Amino acid sequence: MRSSGAIFKFSYFSLMYGATSMNVSYMARVSGRVQGVYFRASSQQIAIDHGLSGYAKNLADGDVEVLMCGEETEVDVMLEWLKHGPPDAEVANMEKKQVQWQEHHFFAIS
Repeated sequence: MRSSGAIFKFSYFSLMYGATSMNVSYMARVSGRVQGVYFRASSQQIAIDHGLSGYAKNLADGDVEVLMCGEETEVDVMLEWLKHGPPDAEVANMEKKQVQWQEHHFFAIS
């Protein structure tokens, strides 16, 4: 009984003070001047810095698609970064949607 009380207290503390975070996956589509400006490589570095997995890939229409998987707070940081991207990029639009959790072991560029 005592150990279940400790688990309850930890869970209550975690909920009250934000000590837990959940894993999420988001797909983003970034448009503008986003190819040929190191957008994918920069996305990979941001993802690695924030412990995220997934991928960044060029699309035939000139957009970049980015899948981010990891802790929600870290994904939120990357989603904010995608709104402007690296210095030479000119992001016109960034659309995002949450997708079903996907388990990836690294962040790939394709």
